[in-house]
Amino acid sequence: MRQGFPRITRWLAPGVVLLLTACAGEHPQTVLRPITDYGRIQSDLWATVTWWTVGIMLVVFGALTYILVRYRARPGDPPPKPIYGSTRLEIAWTIGPALIILFIAIPTIRAIFETQAEDPEGALVIQAIGHQWWWEFRYPELGVTTANQFYMPEGRPVSLHLSSADVIHSFWVPRLGGKKDVNPVVRTPEGVRPLHLNRIVLQADSTGDYKGQCAEYCGTAHAIMYMLARVVDEAEFQRWIEDIRTPMEPAGDLAAQGREIFQRSTCIACHTIEGTSARGQLGPNLTLFGDRFSIAAGLMANNEENLTEWILHAPELKKGALMPGARVGGGGMPPTGLSREDARAIAAYLSDLRRPLLGARPAGSAAAPPSTAPDTMVGTTDTTGIAADTASAAADTARQQPQL
Repeated sequence: MRQGFPRITRWLAPGVVLLLTACAGEHPQTVLRPITDYGRIQSDLWATVTWWTVGIMLVVFGALTYILVRYRARPGDPPPKPIYGSTRLEIAWTIGPALIILFIAIPTIRAIFETQAEDPEGALVIQAIGHQWWWEFRYPELGVTTANQFYMPEGRPVSLHLSSADVIHSFWVPRLGGKKDVNPVVRTPEGVRPLHLNRIVLQADSTGDYKGQCAEYCGTAHAIMYMLARVVDEAEFQRWIEDIRTPMEPAGDLAAQGREIFQRSTCIACHTIEGTSARGQLGPNLTLFGDRFSIAAGLMANNEENLTEWILHAPELKKGALMPGARVGGGGMPPTGLSREDARAIAAYLSDLRRPLLGARPAGSAAAPPSTAPDTMVGTTDTTGIAADTASAAADTARQQPQL
């Protein structure tokens, strides 16, 4: 018997250590601390079902343990008496599970109707559109569009209308609530019927930055399709709307040069920047790009050095990306032919597209992520050495190909 305890300890110790590790550290994508009514409805239902299943487990294992101990075979015991049936027992194990299913079904049905309710009066409509592999957010009532990072006012109902531009995605910001499919919608001359759109109606009651991601495999770069929900008070939300509508002037010669290069290059065929001639609709809207928490939907931190490398080597840095690089085409488009100096100037210009409230920076300086977006909001891709490796590979390729 004593020899059995060390063996049991060896098996239990790793499990105890794993359980203890789950109790420490920050978990920005936890589902256990929802900040919306929508998320709490789901969390409460999950807790109800969990406690019912825990109770069932305790009853089953308790009864099993009692039977194994009480009726275990002993030396010299006579053969047990055969039992051919018990009407009371059969009725009990038929009615018992039926009642358990009923007790679980009632709150489940109630939660389904509560989370599928119509948009409340005064709700802010945000269209969340999934692309391979980034997110687009439109505010149709406000005439505003952004990408990969969206703002929500605290204490105000919000209706997220979910659709996809290509394949099936899944919208998931854990602190806001459970995931929901983002399906391609066939558009007709009459438009899109609301019943064909998945919706999430919620109201946030806590300000902050909340990380999310696509939760359904959607292609090569599915793992790098992050988003950031930024919940702010109503006054700050209105200031953001005003800032995103206001044309931004570049600060410094390098940023001004970058704007000129951007507007005369193929960049404007895919991207929009408010207040400029750039009106492309294929790629992410770049208005106030300097405020965003990351580059390429969570691939790397948003600073000028990373942005320069992204402009030059997008297809190499994010496999499957439809954005062409300087020497490698993408999305059916030829290479841009931009030099490193051109890319650096464009990066300075895009990094300067920031809200005035976040403070001005000297021309050409690195654009740090907003102070309210912690490092944990950035995708998990380690970009250390990637830029140098891809730049070296691109240089080798360039030596074999004519300069464009």
